[in-house]
Amino acid sequence: MLCVSADLPFASERFCEVEGIEDVQHASTFRSAGFAEAYGVAISEGALKGLTARAVVCMNKEGIVTHCELVEEITEEPNYDAAIYSIGH
Repeated sequence: MLCVSADLPFASERFCEVEGIEDVQHASTFRSAGFAEAYGVAISEGALKGLTARAVVCMNKEGIVTHCELVEEITEEPNYDAAIYSIGH
């Protein structure tokens, strides 16, 4: 699993440790604003301008997208059960 976040990698790693989440590779957009723009997850206005929206994209081993969700409100959680189901777990 790859987690791409606007957080610094150590903060994302700490979160996973506290929550007991394993087997995650962490990547940060902290210094790469272009990533959020390129993938359509950039928040472009308001108090959270410059951060990334919450989104989940799942792909199978062949690189085919099996699930994609962009939540409307950053305070909402994505449907993690649907994401996990889409990759056969």
